[in-house]
Amino acid sequence: MTDVDAQDGEADAPPEIAPETLFGTLLTRSHEQLVLHPTRDEYAGLLATLQADGYHSIIDLCGVDYLTNFSRELPPGITPERFEVVVNLINHREHARLRLRVQIPESDPVLPTAFALYAGSEAMERETFDMFGIAFDGHPDLTRILMPEDWIGHPLRKDYDVGRIPVQFKGAPANR
Repeated sequence: MTDVDAQDGEADAPPEIAPETLFGTLLTRSHEQLVLHPTRDEYAGLLATLQADGYHSIIDLCGVDYLTNFSRELPPGITPERFEVVVNLINHREHARLRLRVQIPESDPVLPTAFALYAGSEAMERETFDMFGIAFDGHPDLTRILMPEDWIGHPLRKDYDVGRIPVQFKGAPANR
């Protein structure tokens, strides 16, 4: 190293720390739980790897709408999107839990289905589709599960207009 390099501060620069990964996917921790951040393209392959590694049960799958909150913590290299699908898996043999957080863009809210590997995800994916409008490519019956089939919109989206529905409580005087 020359004196010029030392004067530029190169000698004092800390070494780059590589991001932590697990199963080849970016890893963070939240409340002592491991959290993987696969891309949409990595998602199906990661589920197959996790199934082979003993994560045989999806215990929860849900959508999240971050329309007004982009301040969530994500590892470097993961671009925050409006929607996120969160999947919690369990490995009963190892007594281990694992969470996946997949970013889903508003312009193309689609993710491959987990149904082929995790049959128990069928209703959870339908609920996420019904409430958030996130579709699951390859799902065997991606129809509404909570709302009527002719319902317009997705009630858990942050921009969904809740409107006003008059409610008459039993025993209360009616407003006239």
